[in-house]
Amino acid sequence: MNTSSDVVTGLDGCAVPETDAARVAATRDRLVTPEEATRLAELFRLLGDPTRARLLYALLEAGELCVCDLADAVEVSDTAVSHALRLLRTAGIVASRRAGRTVYYRLADAHVRMLLDLSREHLKETG
Repeated sequence: MNTSSDVVTGLDGCAVPETDAARVAATRDRLVTPEEATRLAELFRLLGDPTRARLLYALLEAGELCVCDLADAVEVSDTAVSHALRLLRTAGIVASRRAGRTVYYRLADAHVRMLLDLSREHLKETG
């Protein structure tokens, strides 16, 4: 017969199945809403594509580039770059400006730059 001392708890489990109601309530008060969680998941899904990630880091380094320059920099077709930029622009991750017949792209704001910088730093730390 198993007693409570015979039960093996996994490393990711709770040794005592009892919650701290105050901590749970405080956490719920600061938790992202389901709508925010959906938008965040969509943002990370966009950033989760290697080509789009490389395009964003190219813009981070260069500041502003046209489709042709981006395609050359990341060694991807103009069509693939245009498609990726359309998705990123719609999501508010990149912004554009027109100069004659050429459209230049840049990161939308400092938050995107920070997100990319922090992500790269995290990669360096985790190997």
